[in-house]
Amino acid sequence: MSFTEIQLFQLLKTKLGDREAEYLVSYVKDEVKNDFDNKKDILATKKNVANCKAEIIKWMFLFWIGQVAVTIGMVFTFINSVIK
Repeated sequence: MSFTEIQLFQLLKTKLGDREAEYLVSYVKDEVKNDFDNKKDILATKKNVANCKAEIIKWMFLFWIGQVAVTIGMVFTFINSVIK
């Protein structure tokens, strides 16, 4: 038992008795463990955040390069139309 479990057990023992308190502490512990096991797959890790950040930066640069290419194309088209 961890320190928190012992504290909970001590608090419940005075109200419920030894066996009921032990059962309730083990039930709470199992529920918390099950809840954590269900949610640990969706937790973001530092590696996930770093990968996501790298992908965002890559797509930002690709977008900027596309915008620059379109802008240069429009400028050249405008210049060619003015010269003719």
